Amino acid sequence: MPDGNGPNLFPRFEGRKPTVVIVGCGFGGLEAAHRLVKYDVELVLIDRTNHHLFQPLLYQVSTAALSPADIASPIRALLGNSPNVSVILGEVTGVDKDKREVFIRDTGIVSYDYLLLATGSAYAWFGHDEWAKHAAVLKTLPDALQIRRRILESFDWAESRRDPQEVKALTSFVIVGGGPTGVELAGSLGELTRATLRSEYRHIDPSKARIVLIDAAPRILLAFPEELSAYATRALEGLGVEVRCNASCEMIDGSGVTINGERIEAANVFWCAGTRAEPVAEWLGASAARNGGVEVTSECSIPGYPEIFSVGDVASFKGEDGTPLPGLAPVAKQQGEYVAKVIASRIGAGKHPGPFVYKNLGTMAVIGRSHAVAVLGKIKLTGSLAWLAWSLVHLFLLIGFRNRIIVFVNWAWAYVTYGRGSRLVEGRVRQELEDDHLAGLEKCRPASPPEHA
Repeated sequence: MPDGNGPNLFPRFEGRKPTVVIVGCGFGGLEAAHRLVKYDVELVLIDRTNHHLFQPLLYQVSTAALSPADIASPIRALLGNSPNVSVILGEVTGVDKDKREVFIRDTGIVSYDYLLLATGSAYAWFGHDEWAKHAAVLKTLPDALQIRRRILESFDWAESRRDPQEVKALTSFVIVGGGPTGVELAGSLGELTRATLRSEYRHIDPSKARIVLIDAAPRILLAFPEELSAYATRALEGLGVEVRCNASCEMIDGSGVTINGERIEAANVFWCAGTRAEPVAEWLGASAARNGGVEVTSECSIPGYPEIFSVGDVASFKGEDGTPLPGLAPVAKQQGEYVAKVIASRIGAGKHPGPFVYKNLGTMAVIGRSHAVAVLGKIKLTGSLAWLAWSLVHLFLLIGFRNRIIVFVNWAWAYVTYGRGSRLVEGRVRQELEDDHLAGLEKCRPASPPEHA
């Protein structure tokens, strides 16, 4: 039995209002919760963190453009004031489909009438899990803060080193994965090193930092039209980023990477490659797609269990062209809204919406200051116009008026001054760089490292 021993926190009783359990408060889960809170249901939200995270802007936290509070909001503040909402901080370890129970580690059991699984995804290492010890990922706030610490402290270390090879390794950054996350991280890092940090060091020149973006595909942003991919490549190269396509990552260790037989010594490797769904299919004993996503019906439900739904990255839903929908925020939000309508119809509070149909409103990726690409239906945008569209869409999608104002002010200030206001690093350099998961570059560790106050 999964680790969920403990009391049944929400037992099911005949005659009581139905209990809807939502596991995961990302875009899909939160959207469904917002829609369901107005109905006569008992709504139970379960998440491993106490906040909703706006992941599309996570890379800006990692490059000191925004602070964590700018892109995250406490779940309880968003929904906790509603009398029919309970929020449980915990990790789900399994589901009993027949008893309709969810097991929460070190907490207990929650019974449900309807269950929505929206747990998101994690990065896949393509059979090389040992690389996770040396490469940082970008999925959570702690991940972003770790990358920010690595970037800023690498320059601080390099400032006090005198061996050119040490300095070169410390100021070399390799980003694996040429999708939107990798491209946006590379572009933001290029701006940080060539504008913000350029004049702040006496003994090193951050603008000469080496940033390498690699991808095994023939071009970056493979989901975009070829001309937009070419534009993104030129924009990145204008920021000093080396774009390597058809580049197979053969090894990642504590001192760098090996790509197509070529060795790159780098203190920082950031992994933005493939993703895998969290273990929903395993919990349910259901069929899974290649990425681990559970296969769902046209109602986004599990075959044979119409009361269990799965949305977002953990659902494998084939679009009109027969290919699975991408793991994007708009997909999760639309599915969350749809599931809420289906549940409302089941409890007699609305009309059934029919089968789910995804409305593709477009895809976007930002490369840097005034550079972005966007596909909006048949319209293709690049440059400042695409950047403006990207900015407006992301401001609109942000949760909370305060967050929108703060992010807008930070963006405006950065646009005018090239400044980055979130560059404080907690802890000591020695403690961080001696951890193999953070750096692992032996020759970059001085015998008597300085300590920060």
